[in-house]
Parts: sequence; structure tokens; C-alpha cells
Amino acid sequence: MTTPFGKDNLDLAASAEALADSAPTGSLRHAAAKSVAITFATTRDADHARSTLNGISPADVRQAALELFDELSARAD
Repeated sequence: MTTPFGKDNLDLAASAEALADSAPTGSLRHAAAKSVAITFATTRDADHARSTLNGISPADVRQAALELFDELSARAD
């Protein structure tokens, strides 16, 4: 499950979970971070995670999740 970024999906899931824990419950950031954490934990690689996130709704959570995905992926370089 290693990503092209050097960290595996479970490492990235843990990072997203930490962000979710620090965000106010019910906030857009919390929903996006939880979505990203679950997606990273249940997909085999970054490409699979990214394509899975495209299916999230509502659109505002999807957009925030994709932005968070990009943020975490950039940090993993």
C-alpha cells in the first residue's frame, strides 16, 4: 500500500484521522478529514483513494476531501 509519495495509505489515514480529531465535530473540515481517513484506510494505493473520493457527496465535502487529499499527499513527499 505504498503511495508514490513515500508513505503508505495507513500512514496517510492516521494523519487524516488526527486532523479530524482536531476539527470541530460537524464542521466541513471534520467531515472531509473523516472521509479521507476512511478512504485511505480502505484503499490499496493513492490512485485508488483519489478515485474513491470522487464519489463522496455532498459536493462541498467531496471538494474539501479532495483538497485535504492533495495536502496530505504533498506532505508525504
